[in-house]
Amino acid sequence: MQKRKLGNGNLEVSAIGLGCMGLSFGYGPPTDKQEAISLIRTAVERGVTFFDTAEVYGPFTNEVLVGEALAPFRGQVVIATKFGFKIDSNGKQAGLDSRPEHIKQVAEASLQRLQVEAIDLFYQHRVDPNVPIEDVAGAVKALIQEGKVKHFGLSEASAKTIRRAHAVQPVTAVQSEYSLWTRGPERDVLPALEELGIGFVPFSPLGKGFLTGKMNERTTFGGSDIRNIIPRFTPEALKANQALVDLLGKVAERKKATPAQIALAWLLAQKPWIVPIPGTTKRNRLEENLGAAHVELTPDDLREIDGAAAKITVQGARYPEHLERMTGL
Repeated sequence: MQKRKLGNGNLEVSAIGLGCMGLSFGYGPPTDKQEAISLIRTAVERGVTFFDTAEVYGPFTNEVLVGEALAPFRGQVVIATKFGFKIDSNGKQAGLDSRPEHIKQVAEASLQRLQVEAIDLFYQHRVDPNVPIEDVAGAVKALIQEGKVKHFGLSEASAKTIRRAHAVQPVTAVQSEYSLWTRGPERDVLPALEELGIGFVPFSPLGKGFLTGKMNERTTFGGSDIRNIIPRFTPEALKANQALVDLLGKVAERKKATPAQIALAWLLAQKPWIVPIPGTTKRNRLEENLGAAHVELTPDDLREIDGAAAKITVQGARYPEHLERMTGL
């Protein structure tokens, strides 16, 4: 597996990471614990050194799982986790909370759950409009000085917010949704990251599964699957957006690859400091995703994909309105 550096932060990781959220949260019932541990350890064997989790996934259970699975590989892997949500006594998400004292409490708890002495990459999960970003950056800076955190990250933040945070504590990486059907970061965020020397970590790089080509308008989702409330996954939107999958399939056929591999290879070709983190619960999908690192798209391939994609208008919002308001973009 090739390695990439996340911007100027001197943080080197595998070119493709593993998003671990779906093993515990978001896409139906949690995966069997031993199966999940086995999947994460298989990823390590295949050269993955970058794993993404958060306290709110579960809540808490995903960090515990990732901590246990990666315990034998301390010092060989990079674990990213996140702060910024309030979690009530029933274990439910209860709004945003990035107050400095809360950030410190989350860091201490995450260190215990992950079984590490320092958090490799600590992201603010969502921008908190009630706490100045300078205060957030200052709190993480103090944790870095204490040796409890190594690198500071932001998720779904605007270019303006990134600049303000970076002025207080250098930001190593920004994580936002980015793929062929979610291209918002191209407007302002990616140019700002290039200028400031910050790495970019696209989450949902396969469009929450849609860009794999395994869905159509008849696809249904289990009761606890987040895609049930996402406008982009209504039958009408799935049917209208099929044109994007058809485009990936056409290129995949020529390249002897899969649509998912082309979608990931397209991201890798955008910038050398972009590291996607596709998630999966299945070993064969893990192998398929990692194979994308060996798919080379030529300038002609990229022109073809971009030209065709420009003619496709993606239907449906990427989040319901109450969640979209939390993005900070």
